[in-house]
Amino acid sequence: MDFVSLLQAEMRPAFGCTEPIALAYGAAKVASVLPEFPNRIHARCSANIIKNVKSVVIPNSGGRKGLITAIVLGAVVGHPERELEVLGAATDEDRKRLGTLTESEFCTVELAEGVDNLYIEIVAESDDHTAVIRIENDHTNVTYLALDGEVISEHADESKNKSDTCSMDFDSIYKFAKTGDISEIIPQIQQQISYNSAIADEGLKNSYGANIGQILLLDEENPSLETKCKARAAAGSDARMSGCPLPVVICSGSGNQGLTVSVPIITTAEELHKTDEELYRVLVFANLLTLYVKTGIGKLSAYCGVVAAGVVSVAGIAFLKGESKEIIGNTLVNGLASLSGIVCDGAKPSCAGKIAISLNGAFMGYKQARLNKNYEKGDGLVAYSVDETIRSIGVVAQGMKETDVVILNEMLKH
Repeated sequence: MDFVSLLQAEMRPAFGCTEPIALAYGAAKVASVLPEFPNRIHARCSANIIKNVKSVVIPNSGGRKGLITAIVLGAVVGHPERELEVLGAATDEDRKRLGTLTESEFCTVELAEGVDNLYIEIVAESDDHTAVIRIENDHTNVTYLALDGEVISEHADESKNKSDTCSMDFDSIYKFAKTGDISEIIPQIQQQISYNSAIADEGLKNSYGANIGQILLLDEENPSLETKCKARAAAGSDARMSGCPLPVVICSGSGNQGLTVSVPIITTAEELHKTDEELYRVLVFANLLTLYVKTGIGKLSAYCGVVAAGVVSVAGIAFLKGESKEIIGNTLVNGLASLSGIVCDGAKPSCAGKIAISLNGAFMGYKQARLNKNYEKGDGLVAYSVDETIRSIGVVAQGMKETDVVILNEMLKH
């Protein structure tokens, strides 16, 4: 398994929540194919895309939310070559045009049934031309692009089984992070440290969403390291879910997971005065382990992704502190056993609360591991090894597809 290539492909900067940005990217791409700006756009999206775009503020939109905002602004801004940073180029004129177009019948959206969890199809029409784009299973994975029925590009969805075929396990990830050559991934790690720290600090300084990060520090004259970790990670999500125009380096297709897995580790490394090399290696470990845990869960699911990222982050802190492989593995198992079952009800300000809760439960799992008070095989989803427990979590997450439908139907009532 080429861990470096995997991390290079996964650790990308995203400007805003990844699902709306994927919509914006798709709209920018399909509009760029037409000889003129479209007269109308229609999108068909999977339930998970709708769920994760409905309630989140779109960056550079002037505070607007939702699918139509993301699609229209993407088409107006253009620049599909920017991929997940496409909306970073938005101007005041673009926002004015966005307001005009969203008040008309320019854009419509419908639920696509019988498709994978991450599915976007956008049709853009002008008077004389029609362009179609499909994005599947990864936020920038264009599987089909056509103009007037003539295919510009089409390929099988190679990303669909990418994680399933990865020969990852806990031991190989641990060994690579400890002794492998990580030199080629250091630029992405440095970018994750820089970008994710910046938005976390922004969330602590200013008012975003429910200000969960700031609330965690309320009445704390001398907050503990655990509290700082939870507050900074939650604050990054506070800002990101409320349209803060700062990029985040993602993990497993998610900025919230990128923040959750990295910011507590970065905070701990700063507090304990760890070297750059130590920090780089633990972030390699944590990002890879998140990707591994998410293999069975999937990038979009009814299973809340920050649970996995939060538990992995604290396992990473144990790694950073020089704990044994056994304690690190037990931290992971204890945390997953306690926290699995938190559902994803879309991207929105309460994600910050789930990040704080997940980290809190993960720190308890770490204390259990240090005291050898671990959950045992047969305690719920706890299996006979770290890898088998991760597999069990994935099986349960895949079984929550009907839960996803129920969640979306309830969300659409409000």
